[in-house]
Amino acid sequence: MSEVQVVEVPAGYRKDARGALVPEQLIKPVDLARDVLVQEIVQKAREMNEIMAKFKASIFGDIEAFVEMSAEEYGVKLGGQKGNLSLMSFDGRLKVNRAVQERINFDERLQAAKALIDECLHDWTEGASPELQALIGAAFATNKEGEINTGRVLALRRYEITDERWIRAMNAISEAVQVVGSKSYIRVYERIGESGEYLPIALDMAGV
Repeated sequence: MSEVQVVEVPAGYRKDARGALVPEQLIKPVDLARDVLVQEIVQKAREMNEIMAKFKASIFGDIEAFVEMSAEEYGVKLGGQKGNLSLMSFDGRLKVNRAVQERINFDERLQAAKALIDECLHDWTEGASPELQALIGAAFATNKEGEINTGRVLALRRYEITDERWIRAMNAISEAVQVVGSKSYIRVYERIGESGEYLPIALDMAGV
């Protein structure tokens, strides 16, 4: 594999977006000022990103240590399905949730399910509502990356249709689900006054 050559920018020059060297004296002051501002913001963002990454790792570690301590010393099992759990302060004002979101795909059995559903739709041409046909079409539509919306496909299982082929199709969909990864989240809440409503403490740029 060939090494990428880094071309040093000579003193008194700036490299533009196309890679061309431009003498600084020919660059407008406002363009230089914009460049300085962007560089400063991005550097601060990198520093904040590193702080948040360390914070996240620390919080997950603290929660896991507490779960282990509680299980060992008190015989209490915290958490729920897939590692989800909620911790509450003694006075009930503060709450920390750990949530694990699984990323799923479908294996080849999804194609068998689609074939069975197509058979049903073909035979139900007069009986199937346009709404149901549209929902099925949307469920199996792919995005520009060629991926199917898993939520829409799984939502088809909510329909109570007694056709034996539909039931087999829904079973095939359930069996086609493959967990390909997961992502964990921490959400922190504070109760509003004496109400039962909790307000999240924003930890993302959009919510700050």
